[in-house]
Amino acid sequence: MMEGMLTKTALLYSGGALLLSLLLQSCATSNLHSTPAIQSYQNPNSDVFGSDESSDPALRVMTLNLAHGRGESFHQLLQRSDTTLANLGAIATLFKTTDADVVALQEADGPSFWSGNFDHVEYLARQASFGRSVRGAHVDGIGLSYGTALLANLELQDAQAITFEPSLSPVPKGFVVSTIRWPGMPCVDIDVVSIHLDFASESIRRKQAGELIETLRARNRPVIVMGDMNSEWQLHEDSTVQYLIQELTLSAYSPERTDLDTFPAFGERLDWILVSPELKFRSYRVLPDAVSDHRGVVAELVLDNATRASAVQESCSLVQSIP
Repeated sequence: MMEGMLTKTALLYSGGALLLSLLLQSCATSNLHSTPAIQSYQNPNSDVFGSDESSDPALRVMTLNLAHGRGESFHQLLQRSDTTLANLGAIATLFKTTDADVVALQEADGPSFWSGNFDHVEYLARQASFGRSVRGAHVDGIGLSYGTALLANLELQDAQAITFEPSLSPVPKGFVVSTIRWPGMPCVDIDVVSIHLDFASESIRRKQAGELIETLRARNRPVIVMGDMNSEWQLHEDSTVQYLIQELTLSAYSPERTDLDTFPAFGERLDWILVSPELKFRSYRVLPDAVSDHRGVVAELVLDNATRASAVQESCSLVQSIP
């Protein structure tokens, strides 16, 4: 009898997952390439208007899959709105503690019936005192709106949101990219990306990564790629993380280390921060805080010596000499 009950439960779960996938695919955004609005907030602790004048050459970045505000619960639809608010409050506190300049978010909800009908990105920006945000809605319809997002205490410019080709996967994914200026270096422009790749298939992830590669090559800036890539660092050619690194000439922090898991349920490192050659890792850590089914990743980045020297001697000196 117990075996029969387990089988029935598994069938119900599979059927529910299939129906959910069909629902999500039906409300994928029809605008696969868009220019999302950059939101501004007059937060008392935000230094967004003064960040370009900072003398600190380092940039602290973070990535976190928000899991639609459900924390470690089974599904956001099965919890009360006040629980969602409490979970997001804990995430906002974590953001304040890490003091990140830029945060990449995945499974970031706009007003959605299954997670309280309010904009999670705006809520986090205000609660954690960020000055800017931009959200790409890869699902947008039938009372659902969610995707990837960026929070920043630096100016965000030239934003793009790309939703991957819907035929690739039943669960819509994509990325949002925007440009920042390096603190203290008003002439050094860097693209920052928040990306979420397919969870089920490495071949689909590879095709989705191709859309990112095409977009970033066209933008032609140094880049920080952050997000839930649903891919580990395997020692074979199918790893999407390795593919991105090879195609965009990026680097990862200690990619073969086995103690940097970000998805505790399966002991996997799925969340990554990848950077262009102009940038170097000063520090890197996976946070222990259980605010989602994923763990946050924080890195402190610096410009490499050649890039910094070139910026100061050539571009920045010219900018700063203009009266």
